[in-house]
Amino acid sequence: MGVRFSQQSMSEHSLQQKLIAEFVGTFFLALTICTAAVHGSAGDYAPFAIAATLMVMIYGVGHISGAHFNPAVTVAIWLRGACEKDDVAPYIAVQIIAGALAALASELFAKTSVTALEMDTTQALGAEFLYTFALVFVILNVATSEATEGNGYYGAAIALVVLAGAITVGSISLASFNPAVTSALIVSGKLTLADSWMHFVPQFIGAVLAT
Repeated sequence: MGVRFSQQSMSEHSLQQKLIAEFVGTFFLALTICTAAVHGSAGDYAPFAIAATLMVMIYGVGHISGAHFNPAVTVAIWLRGACEKDDVAPYIAVQIIAGALAALASELFAKTSVTALEMDTTQALGAEFLYTFALVFVILNVATSEATEGNGYYGAAIALVVLAGAITVGSISLASFNPAVTSALIVSGKLTLADSWMHFVPQFIGAVLAT
């Protein structure tokens, strides 16, 4: 199969197939976040639901698209040389669209009204930066490195970073670590557009520095 998420391992799939895979994975990740965490259907177990969804989607479509589900990850993997330049913009567009649609779909399961989280700027920037850095750092090392080629644990490793981050800083920054998820949080009303820079900026900086 080659290196996980590499151009070689995904060359047999068309861009359309890759985009469908990215849409499905990002949609269900964001749907779980919005339903389980934002609307509170899973209560204190929301981080586990989110990590489980991410893990199974990574294993499900990783061989097709690389299972980025995250614009910051797409940029990092492209910088790493494991994603075609022509795939970057379409990947990001599909991820953002999937996140927004998932937020709208989560309203079908809504149990509570949503109020935007009031975030401390320094804490939110630090949380999103550090855990996006950790997430991308792990992804690049378990999914794009020749040294770990062929491993069977990459999906679990990535999901566990998200689980740890969600439990640790979920109440501080909403534990997005993902511009597509941030878009879903904006659409859901949990994050204001005015505060969204506290997610987008540290997420992309964290991803680039991890690379």
